[in-house]
Amino acid sequence: MNYHILFSVLLLTFNTSVFSQKIDKKPNVIVIVSDDAGYEDFGCYGGIQIPTPNIDQLARNGTKFTNAYVTASVCAPSRAGILTGMYQQRFGFEHNVSKNMTGNYKEEDAGIDPKIKTIGDQMQANGYKTIAIGKWHQGDYSKHFPTNRGFDEFYGFVGGHRNFFAYKGQAPSKLLALYDNENIVPEKEVSYLTDMFTHRAISFVEENKERPFFMYLAYNAVHVPMNAKKDLMDRFAHIKDPGRRAYAAMMKSLDDGVGELVASLKAADIYDNTLIVFINDNGGATGNSSDNGKLRGLKGSKWEGGIRVAYLMQWPSKIPANKTYHHMVSALDITSTAIAAGKGKVIANQHLDGKNLIPYITKGLKGKPHKDLFWRRGIAAAVRSGKWKLIR
Repeated sequence: MNYHILFSVLLLTFNTSVFSQKIDKKPNVIVIVSDDAGYEDFGCYGGIQIPTPNIDQLARNGTKFTNAYVTASVCAPSRAGILTGMYQQRFGFEHNVSKNMTGNYKEEDAGIDPKIKTIGDQMQANGYKTIAIGKWHQGDYSKHFPTNRGFDEFYGFVGGHRNFFAYKGQAPSKLLALYDNENIVPEKEVSYLTDMFTHRAISFVEENKERPFFMYLAYNAVHVPMNAKKDLMDRFAHIKDPGRRAYAAMMKSLDDGVGELVASLKAADIYDNTLIVFINDNGGATGNSSDNGKLRGLKGSKWEGGIRVAYLMQWPSKIPANKTYHHMVSALDITSTAIAAGKGKVIANQHLDGKNLIPYITKGLKGKPHKDLFWRRGIAAAVRSGKWKLIR
């Protein structure tokens, strides 16, 4: 018997088996959210003043959407749409977390209705380890806390904004405090929030590289307050407006964080099988020196500058590189796409308004993901149908 031939056959069989297991493994899914960034402050969307090479690389290695929308022009309801895959009006979440959320207001109800399952719940049910990092802004009562809403771990803050550096003197309120799960992190341990969120994300990758994971990484950059690191402020000294200079430095920290996270995926040998979604939560704001370019309007409006956003998807083993998709897509599609990517099922009796975008961008599926998209916040409303848009 030729043992050399037998050994070669066994080795080939083993390698094929290992390769098959690696490809068949559920993909990791990472959703990165930036906060209040301008539409044209990303190089891949026409920005030239502020370098964003790492975010631009996601576009080059995947798909860039040019008609991409969030479901609200302000932070909290937009994030509710991202986190549930549902129009947030279905559960009374039209405004930022406040007394305006519902007509029958109770303070403890300010957040996503507990009957509604989050993307964390969905991914947990389909075998994923889950973490929420960064800005939550979906209610601060216990029933709304991330670890009670589908996330195994949480590292971030529950309010709408806070200092990027440590607070001095009196301890911050529970809305402003930094949490590690349910434990408050002492302010003396706070360095720079954008970097801390990135480092926690990298640690999670290293700890869970052998199992499928879902990460919701919601940076609070570049939301006010305009806190930037001095070395990066010096790097942008050529920008004369101090507000714009701080904004540029904060964008640089954000982009660096994305690059470091991607590098950690490569180091863990899980880069090719990780779906990364990058999206901004709403249009650029009035108070942070952002630039929406040619889009009319800003954060808070139903014009394009309030709701059309940067939106990218990268999955090296599945999504073709350097693709641009021009039909309308929505932040609602993230949940449906993530579940489908992991070959999972939607939790029973949970309605989703989004679509799985993978067939549209990988197989050229005919038709459009959405014929119409809708917005409402109080008496202000809008609908886009094809090339037409109606605003009230």
